[in-house]
Amino acid sequence: MTAAKTLQISDDLQRIIDARHHDPFSVLGKHIEKGKTVVRAYIPHAEEVTIAEGNLVMQRIPETDVFVWEGKAELPDHYRFIWKDKDSLHQHITYDPYCFSSQVADFDRHLFNEGKHRHAYRILGSHIHEVDGVGGVLFAVWAPNAERISVVGDFNRWDGRVHTMRVHGSSGIWELFIPNIEAGTLYKYEIRNRHSGEILLKSDPYGQQFELRPNTASIVPKAEPYKWNDQKWIDTRQKADWLHAPMSIYEVHLGSWLRGSEGELLNYRELAHKLVDYVIEMGFSYIELLPITEHPYDGSWGYQTTGYYAPTSRYGTPDDFRYFINYCHERGIGVLLDWVPAHFPKDAHGLARFDGTPLYEHEDPRRGEHLDWSTLIYNYGRHEVRNFLLSSAVYWIEEFHIDGLRVDAVASMLYLDYSRTDWIPNEFGGRENLDAIQFLRELNTVVHGDFPGVLVMAEESTSWPQVTRPIEIGGLGFSMKWNMGWMNDTLSYISKESIYRKYHQNMLTFSMLYAFTENFLLPFSHDEVVHGKRGMLNKMPGDEWQQFANLRVLYAYMFTHPGKKLLFMGTEFGQGTEWNSATSLDWYVLDYPSHQGVQRLVKDLNHLYHNTPALHHYDFDWQGFDWVDCHDAENSILVYLRKSEDDVLIVAINYTPVPRHDYRIGVPEAGQYKELLNSDAECYGGANLGNGERDLIAEEMAWMDKPYSMLITIPPLGAVIFKPINTAVEEMSENVVDSTGVVKTKTTKKKATKSKK
Repeated sequence: MTAAKTLQISDDLQRIIDARHHDPFSVLGKHIEKGKTVVRAYIPHAEEVTIAEGNLVMQRIPETDVFVWEGKAELPDHYRFIWKDKDSLHQHITYDPYCFSSQVADFDRHLFNEGKHRHAYRILGSHIHEVDGVGGVLFAVWAPNAERISVVGDFNRWDGRVHTMRVHGSSGIWELFIPNIEAGTLYKYEIRNRHSGEILLKSDPYGQQFELRPNTASIVPKAEPYKWNDQKWIDTRQKADWLHAPMSIYEVHLGSWLRGSEGELLNYRELAHKLVDYVIEMGFSYIELLPITEHPYDGSWGYQTTGYYAPTSRYGTPDDFRYFINYCHERGIGVLLDWVPAHFPKDAHGLARFDGTPLYEHEDPRRGEHLDWSTLIYNYGRHEVRNFLLSSAVYWIEEFHIDGLRVDAVASMLYLDYSRTDWIPNEFGGRENLDAIQFLRELNTVVHGDFPGVLVMAEESTSWPQVTRPIEIGGLGFSMKWNMGWMNDTLSYISKESIYRKYHQNMLTFSMLYAFTENFLLPFSHDEVVHGKRGMLNKMPGDEWQQFANLRVLYAYMFTHPGKKLLFMGTEFGQGTEWNSATSLDWYVLDYPSHQGVQRLVKDLNHLYHNTPALHHYDFDWQGFDWVDCHDAENSILVYLRKSEDDVLIVAINYTPVPRHDYRIGVPEAGQYKELLNSDAECYGGANLGNGERDLIAEEMAWMDKPYSMLITIPPLGAVIFKPINTAVEEMSENVVDSTGVVKTKTTKKKATKSKK
């Protein structure tokens, strides 16, 4: 063995000591030099180091923590160090991480750099891994402008000198297999910028689990696959005709739907049982979750995401969340995830200037920052950034069986001048973000092509054309678009005192001029009950009676208007106060009959909507709608038909507090008609003014461009729904309020007797 005094510190070794080396494998580990085997190790906390295989004592280079052995002995490919700790003289034994070859394949790196690796999350991030029978964790991260990256954690005292990674040339991908560590290990990446020398401590962009905030370390995920029990649901989803199926969505923020007795957050598993039972009782078919991707600030509701591959640890582990989705599917409820590829926060541990440069974002703030939200904008033109987002979408669908993604803030992605006066036009001088358009089209191509039946919905608030039309004819390819125009016009109309509504009837009728230009979803979402907008009930004008009646008529209008449906939690029972994400919903209001009535109406509307093809089969097509009368602005009345091939309903709505008796409406066929639903019914908190159980007879008198007509009563601030008896299926409901205020409904059906014409 060469004497320690002759050992020299080369430039490469000095860069190892200074934690600046981009390729530690070229220096550390086992090498053949001048016919001898040389092993080098850099272990800052070691007092002495021995190679276990052969009990070979390594020599310390004086005044360093570099240890060297050289000689003729045959060493196995993978050997172990036995070393004593400087502080406690505790003995450790571990494989040398620098005796393992690269584990990231050239093909994977190539696909990633091309932006075409749909499963990049299987390569990048941290993964339980085994090499030649040796277990450990494989770490990989993309950071092309780093001079050096280290994996740090409890296992190495968060010392960036210990586990420096190797880089794969121009790919910008760094990797390191660290043996003898396990799932549950905390870690981050320590990154040194090659130009400035700045040292950054970052969470893993591809991390699949994180510490509970305010801590921000990534956690090595377990390797064992979750045992799903929802294959029947997945098979059905793949074959479903969602265009013609009913879809009623309950939008939920898990942290404030319900909390524990001490105000604590509930686990995903607890929420699964409580929430799904309620959703089924209320007749919703989908749950849409505000972002559960990991985020540092509760007040962002998840919209400022730092963990694009991790369910937030606020409510438990990734497997707890899988349990939530599996339970939903077992009970026949779909799960949609709010997903945010439009922007990300500036938190120091996150993606912002990840390797000391604007890696995921643009350098120029005129393209790279949303001033309104103080967040950064993704550089969609960069292949690796686009791959990061596309792989995230695939991850949630494949690994968590998510049924659809609602893409937030699409308008901010499409327009370069979105909410800014200082902006940079595209290469053609226009305001369209061409890179974002390409990304969105690729997203929809991948999701719809690889996962039949999975939906992608756009929260897009402008008149951008063909959002939900096929890409091959110039569309963006989304499944559905939130109808923000309908929502704004409807809420503006309903908030006016009834005496003024006759001057604004066009705010209701205008939606039918464009209702079928896109596949629209009708949202009353969380955005409408925060930031001073008041709760849905308190948006309504008039005294307390009128407020509740207006809210009931609003929901009746929504559920009978073409388009799929979405209600934010709490709005279904008329919570008066604004939504507060820091507390539970005001469930106590269900002690009061008026709130019970609103809840019961929403439940009955849901069941009617799901069970009646006329209300859902042609949500996106003119075949499903026909005006009977949209001109009676003086009385603020609308009458219209909802239709399918074998089904028709007549809807009449009175937006004034004046009852309309013997009001003649046109109907499409002769015979008897039955009132199916009356929003003024006593069980909903109304005055029970309507048409009751009596059969209404259509006369052969043309009216409102229809060959027949009949006289009806339309209650004040009320909606009534009729159906011809000869095609009707009568629903008999018995409503009971249990001790928690939840309405229990027992529904039976019987075929009605055909009338003679």
